[in-house]
Order: sequence, then C-alpha cells, then structure tokens
Amino acid sequence: MVRRSVVQLLSALLHNANLPGFITGRIWQAQPKSVCVPVLNCYSCPGALGACPIGSLQSTLAGTALKFPFYVVGLLLLFALCLGHVICGWLCPFGLVQDLLYKIPSPKLHKNAFTQKLSLLKYAVAVIFVLLLPVYFWWQDGVGAPAFCKYICPAGTLEAGLPLLALNANLRDGIGLLFGWKFLLMLAILGACVFIYRPFCRFLCPLGAWYGLFNKLSAFGITVDKAKCTGCNACVRFCKMDCQKVNDRECINCGECKKICPEGAINFKTKF
Repeated sequence: MVRRSVVQLLSALLHNANLPGFITGRIWQAQPKSVCVPVLNCYSCPGALGACPIGSLQSTLAGTALKFPFYVVGLLLLFALCLGHVICGWLCPFGLVQDLLYKIPSPKLHKNAFTQKLSLLKYAVAVIFVLLLPVYFWWQDGVGAPAFCKYICPAGTLEAGLPLLALNANLRDGIGLLFGWKFLLMLAILGACVFIYRPFCRFLCPLGAWYGLFNKLSAFGITVDKAKCTGCNACVRFCKMDCQKVNDRECINCGECKKICPEGAINFKTKF
C-alpha cells in the first residue's frame, strides 16, 4: 500500500526533523524534547524532536527515587485509546525500516502456530525489561537502569548509537562489550526482517504489546461490517502479522486486508 508508505516516511521525517543534528552529532535538548511521542523513536537520535515513551517510562523508574510515572502512563493511555495499533502500522519509523527490508526478494517465513505463540514474548519483554528490571536495579543499587533501552532496543542502536558514533570520534574510544552486544542484536533483527515480516514488532516490541491491548477500544482503526462478512477468513490468511482475526491484539491496522476481502466488509472507521 503506497499511501501507507508515504505516511510512514512523513512520520519518520517529522519525528526526526532536527536535521542539523545529523551533521553536528549533537542531541537536541530543548524543553519540548521532554514531550513523549507515540512511537518507538530514540531520544538520543540526533534528529529526534521528542522523547520515546518506553525510554521515558524507564527513566522515571530508573531514577534515584522510585515514583509512579503518571505523565508517561497518561500519555500512553491517550495514544492507545485514540489510535491503538494504528500507530505501529502507520507512524512508527522502525516499522518503516522493517517494512522496507521485507521488500528485499528472498524466501519468506510466513506466520504459523509457532510464530503466533512467539508473539506472546513481547509481553514478557515489556514486563521484565521495561518494568521489573529498572525497579530491581534501583532496589539493589539505589539507581535504576533502563534495561530495555540498554540491552535490547535495536531502534536506539540504529537511530542513535550508530549516527552518534559516526559523528563523534571521542565516543568511538569508549565502545565496549555492551555496544557490541547491541550492535550484533540489531544486525540479527534487521537481517531477520528480510525473511520475516516485522519480527521486532511481532516478538519483542513492548510498545506494540501495550497498544495491542487497546486495539478494540481505540477510537480509530480497522472495523469489520458483520452484516457483509461471510466468515471466509481470507483476511486472516492474507495478513502477515500473527492475527487470528481482524483487529485483534496482533493487528497493526495496516489496512492490507481491505483489498483481499471479497465482500468489501473491512474499512477504516472511527469506533464510536
């Protein structure tokens, strides 16, 4: 769907519009930078104009004083109730990267019973790395650690780590084992994207796990006209995500199923 690709590209440019940062290698740190964006987009990216909600959530939990992140949770609820997984399908820059890599001609591993079970892994990642480990490190050392950003997030490595290292020679002197691990993990995930549709979104992304929980409650997204639907299941068979029905927790509301529905029962609508 060309229209979706254009929206994804515009969203990526909008979220990373500080173009001078990609020349100077400096992170934009003006006051508006503290505002969370709805997508997984690293705060440390030289072009980023806002803060990643997952990073912000962990930063609150990783402070010297443990406190509930009311602001971040409130924004995440607002984003989820307004758009849900539409954010993943249409607005996420790292989703765009995965979509483009999947277009490379290669044998493809399609969804199956195993990948549907593996899709539950992202919920474990969200609970353990985003919530529990930052609190555990705080309990042990008095200062928490943003475990997901530090040990997993390939978007942060691609958007922030590599550009900053390329543009700042002094940072390259401090490269250690942790960055080596993050770099290899990023390469593995990006390599998998050529053969598997959106593996990071499907199996690892904590933000996608959150939005998926609100898919049926969100104000905007894919809906099925039950009066027209014949239950042929062509939409589910065609979908590259691990959906078992349209608009379930794995549906990213990309709209690709619209063109395969023989009855024209699938549409984008506000869910009021």
